[in-house]
Amino acid sequence: TQSLGPDIVARLKEIKQEDGPDLLIQGSGDLIQTLLANGLIDEIRLMIFPLLLGKGKRLFGDNAVPAAFKLVKSQATTTGVIMATYERGGEIRTGSFAQQEPSEAELERRRTWK
Repeated sequence: TQSLGPDIVARLKEIKQEDGPDLLIQGSGDLIQTLLANGLIDEIRLMIFPLLLGKGKRLFGDNAVPAAFKLVKSQATTTGVIMATYERGGEIRTGSFAQQEPSEAELERRRTWK
């Protein structure tokens, strides 16, 4: 454990350029938001518990900077906890759930499908 000084972002950028162990941020939603906004988080490990607590502090709130991640590892426990590891996933790609008109082949498939 060490103090990063008054400019955490600048100090972490310096540390990331050095050889050394991985850095761990645990439980600080505000710090995580700052680091995400500055591209300083390479991996996110989430533990998702089967609980709904209602109101509370959100990890990814309204001010979260858009970022793409890909799932690289997941595991579910016997109690229903899901442990998921995500790594940076490159550019953000969005999709759509908009319905498209079915093709003639799809319409024919639907007619003959029983």
